[in-house]
Amino acid sequence: MPRPNVIVFFTDQQRWDTTGVHGNPLDLTPNFDRMARSGTHVYHSFTCQPVCGPARSCLQTGLYATNTGSYRNGIPLSQDLRTLAHYFKDGGYRTGYIGKWHLAEKDPVPPEERGGYDYWLAANTLEFTSDAYDTVVYDDEQQAVKLPGYRVDALTDAAIHYVNDNQEDPFFLFVSYLEPHHQNHRDDYPAPDGYAERYAGRWVPQDLAALGGSSQQHLAGYFGMVKRLDEALGRLLDALKSLNMLDNTIVLFTSDHGCHFKTRNSEYKRSCHESSIRVPTAVCGPGFDGGGQLRDLISLVDIPPTLLDAAGLPVPDVMEGRSFLPLVSREPVDWPDEVFIQISESQVGRAVRTKRWKYCVVAPDANGWDTASEDVYRETFLYDLLADPYELTNLIDLDSHREVAQIMRARLVRRMLACGEAQPQIEEASPLKKGGQRRVTSAEARS
Repeated sequence: MPRPNVIVFFTDQQRWDTTGVHGNPLDLTPNFDRMARSGTHVYHSFTCQPVCGPARSCLQTGLYATNTGSYRNGIPLSQDLRTLAHYFKDGGYRTGYIGKWHLAEKDPVPPEERGGYDYWLAANTLEFTSDAYDTVVYDDEQQAVKLPGYRVDALTDAAIHYVNDNQEDPFFLFVSYLEPHHQNHRDDYPAPDGYAERYAGRWVPQDLAALGGSSQQHLAGYFGMVKRLDEALGRLLDALKSLNMLDNTIVLFTSDHGCHFKTRNSEYKRSCHESSIRVPTAVCGPGFDGGGQLRDLISLVDIPPTLLDAAGLPVPDVMEGRSFLPLVSREPVDWPDEVFIQISESQVGRAVRTKRWKYCVVAPDANGWDTASEDVYRETFLYDLLADPYELTNLIDLDSHREVAQIMRARLVRRMLACGEAQPQIEEASPLKKGGQRRVTSAEARS
């Protein structure tokens, strides 16, 4: 069989629980759900940096953001770094990028700042060059191109044209949508006409039901955007099927981070909470069809080595993530028990998440725009995700959970050092309060 084509279908700011396979009852994502059930569903999927530019730098390189240098928005990706485009091109693939980039200094993006992609129809900050029904991107020659239709449809049309024009040789195509990210200049979630009305006053995730934020204003539009994205995914899969390319094309769906609707800080992401870091991820195609549901914890940095591995290309030693393809084939593998998260802009934070526990530290008085890391951090959050999956009760200052915090602190320090960060000083939460009826055994603390 010829080498598989590879397509990344990349959304922006999409929560994991927008999908039916994660319990959303609104039937927003029938195509994603079908892909997850027939392919491989990465049930526990997380960003390693819950903000646009840094997350994208990680996904393009397989490195954590402190090592890409793009630890916050506005720092272009270093031209010395090799990206997925470079690695696929080395393997004989054509490469294309459509949509939002957010790793350059300006629009239009000059060729040297495009991460090595050959075909280019994109904008650095699509949220500023376009609106819901006014899609403006730039082509290979840096000329502005206005695409017709709702923005999701406009980019999907371009992706389908690319696929149709590249049927002979293997290609790697990255399609990067803005939706369901807010439209910045009016701080709103503009769904296609008639879509927000379908979801007004309906199901609300538990954290938003409890904490509110801007969800009463924004959730219906957000859900409408998710619905149109899923319809776009269906159109792309249909196009592949009609061209007899579906069986030899790997399609990966994921997002850069989630959305907490101003419940955890003054905007939508940049926090350690599930609503910021947990994203929907599924893969179909050669190597992934029939893979079932993976319950291991997978990070955004694991996606680049996985895509290269699935295409039969070498995985560079420099990548800090690991291919999860052996997990799909149920091979014995020593997989990490936690994922590591770096947080910038709103804070200088670090977090580690196991299947049960979430632990986060924040550097006191540090400016998350000015510094990538600090020497001193303070314990800030601890959540029991088994008892409190929507993180409504912070346990960090309870005496009943000191052993958990100590174990999680050791996990976090180990991951920070492995990432090349300096040995941190972490101040314990104080004063401690009584845990009441809560009790945690040593075995539970290590789960």
